[in-house]
Amino acid sequence: MPATVESASRSPGLTRTEALDTVALAAKLLYKNGQTSERVVLAVERLGHTLGLPLTLHLSWSELALQVEGMPFSEMVGAMPLGVDMGKVLGVMRVIDQVCEGKLPLEDARCALEVAAFHYSPASTSRFALFAALGAAALGVIFGATEAVSLLLMAFSAGLGALFRRWLAKVSENPFIQPLSAALLAGVVAAAAERLRLSGAASSLTALCPCMILVPGPHILNGAIDMARARVAIGLARLTYAGLLILAINIGLLVGLEACGAALPPAASSLVVPFTADVTAAGCAAAAFGTFFSIPWRLLPLPIAVGMLAHGVRWAAISFAGADVATGAFAACLFVGLVVAPVADRLHLPFAALGFSAVVSMMPGFFLFHAASDLSELVSIGSRAPVDLLIGIVSNGATAFLIILAMTFGLILPRMLLGRFLPPASRRLPTQVKTEMPSFIQGAD
Repeated sequence: MPATVESASRSPGLTRTEALDTVALAAKLLYKNGQTSERVVLAVERLGHTLGLPLTLHLSWSELALQVEGMPFSEMVGAMPLGVDMGKVLGVMRVIDQVCEGKLPLEDARCALEVAAFHYSPASTSRFALFAALGAAALGVIFGATEAVSLLLMAFSAGLGALFRRWLAKVSENPFIQPLSAALLAGVVAAAAERLRLSGAASSLTALCPCMILVPGPHILNGAIDMARARVAIGLARLTYAGLLILAINIGLLVGLEACGAALPPAASSLVVPFTADVTAAGCAAAAFGTFFSIPWRLLPLPIAVGMLAHGVRWAAISFAGADVATGAFAACLFVGLVVAPVADRLHLPFAALGFSAVVSMMPGFFLFHAASDLSELVSIGSRAPVDLLIGIVSNGATAFLIILAMTFGLILPRMLLGRFLPPASRRLPTQVKTEMPSFIQGAD
């Protein structure tokens, strides 16, 4: 008899309700903290089989349904995938492994899950603000900012926005208030810097870089993966949520600028960034987003190293092969997907968060925000708008769309192929688990 089933039969104190509550808690923690839908389903169903409770997990945007085989009821759990916390996902997956391998008594599983959720707390406020400042300045370097004053302004704006976001998280649970308010603050800071003539040639980047660190990349990737796996409803929900977050960021930035009587300056021709500066800045940006997603300190070098290598691939594709921006991003993201997909499975980290941390510096926030600014200007001017404004909207919007599409496809293609040809260990359920309910499950609730 396998260790898991034997352990189950030796746990007379674990009732059906306790087993179901344990599985429901694991599902909720994984789903809320950014694990991909496929991995949530596999891990939870594996845990259910180990507890002698064969079940099927159904996902929707706001609820999880655990349908127990052979029983005329299901457990409904309220949960929405609004956050990303790699530490919590890592802790929960480790507990599931220990339970399924017989290393942790079944009656201790729920307590261990609660401890894992509490132990892996988000990054401290000071660390969060510091790395937000570092990430914004790093993105400024990648997009060609060279003046120290401009970089300091980006860092100040992003760090202040991070502190503001943490304060708002304590007073409001609305997920759109934080990015909108941080972007509004970035617009105000950029407008003040423009009036004081502090931002120099990189005035547009002073406004944009603090907003780029707000882009919800993991939600875009998770939604794309769901769509590719034909989980259309949850995929559309994730993508819609990501789109609304991006809309909130755009609104906040434009309102902040407009409130101070400023506008987003036209996009200046980007400078050729030296290879060393480009790769180093990419590593700093990866460190910032790894911190945002609460990756443990000991694992932070992983997205940094992958991000630096990926930017080297992108830089070589553009500089030596003459590739355009979208093609360079696809090549880099394909490399990241090939590296990160098996590593994420091995370490039980959410693929979307880890992958996006490595490629965040390639997200086309520069083009996206300029398209939104031009669109706002088009509405205010009306029929007298010049043709160049229309061309700018189409050009920036199409470039942003193509880059996002190339990045998403490059990242999820290795993920899909790996899942097809090398199924994760969590897919291999215990082969000798009884199909009927064990005695401890059949007991009274």
